[in-house]
Amino acid sequence: MANLKAIRGRIKSVKNTGQITRAMQLVATSKMKRAQDMATAGRAYVILLGEIFGSIASRMGDFKHPLFEKREVKKRCVLVVSTDKGLCGPLNANLFKEIMKLKGDVAYVTVGRKATQFISRTKRELLADFPVSDKASYHEIRPIVQFMADAYSDGTVDTIEVLYPAFVNTLVQEPLHVPLAPINDFRASFEEFRKRLNIDLADTHGDDREMLFEPSMEAIMEELPMLYLKQAIYQMILGAKASEHSARMVAMKSATDNAKNLVSDLTLEYNKARQAAITQEILEIAAATASNAA
Repeated sequence: MANLKAIRGRIKSVKNTGQITRAMQLVATSKMKRAQDMATAGRAYVILLGEIFGSIASRMGDFKHPLFEKREVKKRCVLVVSTDKGLCGPLNANLFKEIMKLKGDVAYVTVGRKATQFISRTKRELLADFPVSDKASYHEIRPIVQFMADAYSDGTVDTIEVLYPAFVNTLVQEPLHVPLAPINDFRASFEEFRKRLNIDLADTHGDDREMLFEPSMEAIMEELPMLYLKQAIYQMILGAKASEHSARMVAMKSATDNAKNLVSDLTLEYNKARQAAITQEILEIAAATASNAA
């Protein structure tokens, strides 16, 4: 009976765990859908930004901007986008493996507690860490981009790079390392960015009409690289959020399925043990009856 009681306790415990993982799976599914919708909604802005650039790219001339400056790379700056919580499969572990591969003098800016903890634990240089909510609103991203741009402009770092879990589909998320600055070729960089977002290059086009720029072309071009940088990082963080919730949904579904299988196995074990106990009691009764009859 003690064994039966222990098995009943395990069945109850596993069922409770399965209910929790099922609830977490449903929450992650809802958040994943919202994150995917936000990432998709941002593509319209990317297309518009591409049209603006396509319209004035031929008129740039000899334009200079800090993000276009080529310099000797002494210290790299890598923005690592991870999750705040665990229970999302190997998502963070795969990201940290890529960090281990980075060579040279690298300073890190982190989004997500898991990346902050890993950088601190492995004694790497951490310049700053920023919190970003599940909603990942644009105003949360601007301080991150501004901090990295300022560090690049004042010579603290010589590159701006992003390492994040790119969303491929619901079942697949891959760590992706993307260099953003210095921008050697703005047009090539922007087209590569659009390819990563699966945006048709035909959606953007040039404009050969004569234009009057207010306040001036220089003022507009001064802001355009930063807009590109902000939008690129914003879209990557949205993709990372979609990856996080997708990975957590898959992990929790797997945990729920495993809990169901374990309950089934434990129930079978319980029934066998119960049947064995009943059989043993019948044998004991029969033996006692036979002994009394003799």
